[in-house]
Formats: sequence, structure tokens, C-alpha cells
Amino acid sequence: MKAIVNTGPGRLELRELPMPEPGPDQVRIKTAACGVCVTDLAMIAGWQRTGFPAVPGHEWSGRVDAVGSGVSADLVGRRCVAENVLRDGGEVGFEHPGGYAEYFLTEAANVLPLPEGMSAAEAALIEPLAVCLRGMRRLRLEDKSSAVVFGDGPIGLLFVMLLCRAGMECVAVAGGRPSRLALAKSLGAHATVDYHAAGSNLTAAVRDAVGGRSANILETSGASQAFDTGFALAARGAKVLVLGDYGTSRASFPWNAILHRELELIGSNASAGAWPDAVRLATSGDLQLAKLVSHRFPAPRFVEAVDLVKSRTDGVVKVVMEW
Repeated sequence: MKAIVNTGPGRLELRELPMPEPGPDQVRIKTAACGVCVTDLAMIAGWQRTGFPAVPGHEWSGRVDAVGSGVSADLVGRRCVAENVLRDGGEVGFEHPGGYAEYFLTEAANVLPLPEGMSAAEAALIEPLAVCLRGMRRLRLEDKSSAVVFGDGPIGLLFVMLLCRAGMECVAVAGGRPSRLALAKSLGAHATVDYHAAGSNLTAAVRDAVGGRSANILETSGASQAFDTGFALAARGAKVLVLGDYGTSRASFPWNAILHRELELIGSNASAGAWPDAVRLATSGDLQLAKLVSHRFPAPRFVEAVDLVKSRTDGVVKVVMEW
């Protein structure tokens, strides 16, 4: 089989690898589509979590191609996605080979079947959708007067759809790419703020967008300035949900701000427990997932696909590779 292998820091190569054979309680997946995530870029560049060689790809959809012992043969041929965390604690697309390969293994217990008519590229968005649904659960929406989403990437845009679906009265998005902000408006956002245009007046611009302090802040960008702005905007009793990856950045807010304004600072990591709901919602047709898929490439054109995500070019939202 062919696989796009991360062979060293910043290096990807298309290689021929042995076909993996499913063991007990495993299935082999034939990859249909795999999204290129910014987390993939960090992995490809080199990090402590995984070494080399490795096969990325955690935003995948595919079809069950073969099953190991103890698994019903009825699964063979079923279109699917699957929760990526395996019993050993590793994840498909990180510690275990993922959807940058034509075929890979996962555990049968994690498989979630999909209807035949669903687009493979849209199905690859179920993983980030599950991340957002877990975040929504952690947020525990009570006050639905206003929410500010910091970050106009796929996660931020998925949150726009979920917040509007939940009945949020005012949803504002702060981001840095005009095309994505326009997309946010088309998905239901009531107001948008461009980081670059606002400059040093970002806090005031976002405050104006929601008519004052916000009851709900969702920070998805991983930018420390965005977190600081969101924290300043949080109304008394507000909830601040944090999903961005801040690397080695450290918080600079006064602890008494949490005390005196009775804020809730909530972290949400990954997607555990949210996959079944993500599949139900994605297959319901209630979300405009197709609008997030901006570019598709045949998998052998992986260099173009990955470089496009790296470029941060306006107009790029979700890049998907198809096998």
C-alpha cells in the first residue's frame, strides 16, 4: 500500500509499506478522505509526542476493508469513522498510523458506521466536530445572550454553527482572514471582527460587536492575545472555554479577576465521549459541513495540500486529501 510517511522533521515522503493485517478485535480501514489539521503540521515539524517515521492523519473517513478475529464480518464494506483513542492510550494518526495511508488499523469497538450517501470529505470533519461537541458539553450553556468565538479556523466555524443551533442570541467571531469571517456570517454569526483591522482596539471592537461584555467566551485560536482579550470581555459570571494550543505561553491575568467577577475558566481537550453525537449530527444534515471543505487534493499531491495549510492563504479553510 501507499502511505505518506513523516520521515524526519518537516519531511513527508510517499512510500510503499506492507499492507497491515488486523489482529484480534481490530479492523482494517481503507481510507477515503483525510483532513490536514494544524496539529498535523506540529507533528510533521517534530514534537515530543511522536517520533519518526510516523503516519499522520486523525481526521479521516473510510470503509472497513477487513476484520480480525472476534469481529463480525458484517462490518466489512461499511463506510465509517471511529474514535481515534485506542486501548493502549495512543491515537490513530499520532502514535498509531492514520489516514495519510491508503490503509490502517483501528479497534472494531470504536467504529461508527456512516450512511452511503454522505460525502467522504464532509465525514472527515466528524473528528473536529466531536472536539467541538465535547467543548459544548463542558461549556454547559446557561446564559444564551451572547458568545464570542476567538479564531476563524474550522473549530471556530464549527462552534458558530453549534452556538446558533443552540439558540445563542448573539454570536460574534474574531479572526484574521476576511474570507473565513465572511463564511462565519454565512453560517449564522451575527457580527465579525478582523484582528488586523482592529489592531490595538481589538477589545473595544469585540465589545461593540456583542453590545458589551459577553456571557460566553470560546478561545479556539491558541493566540495568547486572543485569550487576554476574551478574558477582559467576560462578563460577571461568564464562562471562558479554552480549546486553543498555546505552546509554552503563560497566563498573565490577575487571579482576583476570576474571584471578583466569578468567572468559570473551562478547559476542553480532544473528543472523548462525543463521537456518537457527532456522527448523528453530521449525518442529520443540520450542519453546513460542506462549506468548510475549501480544497480537495488526490493524496499523491500531499505536498501541495500540506503547503496550502501552512501558507495561511485567505480562502483556505479545510484541506482534504482523498485516496
